[in-house]
Amino acid sequence: MPAVSILLNVLWILFGGVWMAAGWLVAAVIMAITIIGLPWARAAFNIAAYTLLPFGQRAVNRDTLTGQSDIGTGPLGLIGNLIWLVLAGWWLALGHLITAIALAVTIIGIPFAWAHLKLAGIALWPIGKVIVPA
Repeated sequence: MPAVSILLNVLWILFGGVWMAAGWLVAAVIMAITIIGLPWARAAFNIAAYTLLPFGQRAVNRDTLTGQSDIGTGPLGLIGNLIWLVLAGWWLALGHLITAIALAVTIIGIPFAWAHLKLAGIALWPIGKVIVPA
């Protein structure tokens, strides 16, 4: 990871990245406890790690990366994402949005606000995403 990404990730952790990663972790644990929510828990754990260290990585659709559709990127993934949106996605996206607004007030916080806005989009539709180095 380049030095700039490391610096941005350290600043990210200090200025709000930890609490949003904790939100993702709570959602993942709740989904895992239900047993039925295990597919969502896996996606939430992956995004929690991405939320903790977003700089130097990016989220892409798994079918775009591999070139083939699978269970998480097909119709079942669509249904799974809709269920996720209702159960947990909206409040995680809202947390990212509120944090982005608070960070966008300062010039220094604008790159972090932009990262939160990207994470808000992922919060709404996480299944079928994979995290890759940028």
